[in-house]
Amino acid sequence: MSLSAEGSGDTVAVSGTSDRSDLEVTIVLSSGNGIHDVAQVSVSGGSFSASFNVSNLSDGAYTIAANQGSSSKYSLSVSVDVSDGTSESSASVSNRVVESTEETVTEAASVGGLSLTVSGELGSTTIDVSGTTDRSDDITIQVIAPNGNIVATDQITPSGGSFMTTIETGGTQWSQDGDYTISAFQGAASNYQTTAEIEIVDGHVIPEFGVIAAMILAVAIVSIIVVTAKTKLSIVPRY
Repeated sequence: MSLSAEGSGDTVAVSGTSDRSDLEVTIVLSSGNGIHDVAQVSVSGGSFSASFNVSNLSDGAYTIAANQGSSSKYSLSVSVDVSDGTSESSASVSNRVVESTEETVTEAASVGGLSLTVSGELGSTTIDVSGTTDRSDDITIQVIAPNGNIVATDQITPSGGSFMTTIETGGTQWSQDGDYTISAFQGAASNYQTTAEIEIVDGHVIPEFGVIAAMILAVAIVSIIVVTAKTKLSIVPRY
C-alpha cells in the first residue's frame, strides 16, 4: 500500500495504491483538535484517490491517514501543513513486503508416511494445500479458526502418492484474525495425522515473520519524500 498527499491552494489531493480491492479505503483528515473530514473510497485498478478542502482549517499540522482493514500493512499516514487556509505540502509514504525467494507463505509438516504443505500468496484469498502419502485411502482436510471453530473441510483422494486442493478464504467464518490450523487425516494412525498453520488477517494470507524468516524477508519501507509548507504567519483560527 502507498499513500500520497499533494497540497495546492485550498485543496489537498490524496492518492494511493493497494493490492486489495475487496475493502474500501477510509481516509481521515485529523489534528490534535479531532477529526475534520473523512472520505470512503474504493480501489479501482489498484489505485484510489480523494481530496480535502482546507480553506476553513486553522494554521498547523494535519494528519491524513488511510486504512483498509485491520492489518498494519494496509494502514498509512502522512502529515501536511496548513497556513492561511491553504497548503503547499507534499508527502508520500509506502509500506511494501519484499520477498527474498518466492511470493508465498509456506509451512510444511510431515509425520511418518503423511506430509502436508500449506501455502498462500501474500495478500491472497486462497490457501494451497498439498502433500504426499504412501497410502491410497482418502485424506480429510480440516481448517480450524483461532477460536476452535471448523471453517472448512475437504476430502481428497491421493493420486500417485500425492494430493492437493485449494481452500477459499473470506466470509464471516474467516472474520477472526490469527493463526488457522490446517489438519490432514488419513486413518487413525498417528503418523498419518498432521497439521500446519497459516496466518489470516481480514480474510487474507499474511506472512509469518518468525517461522519462515529464512524464506521471506519482510521489509517495511516507509519514506517521507518531501514535506514543504508556507511560513506560518498566524495561529489565530479562521472563521
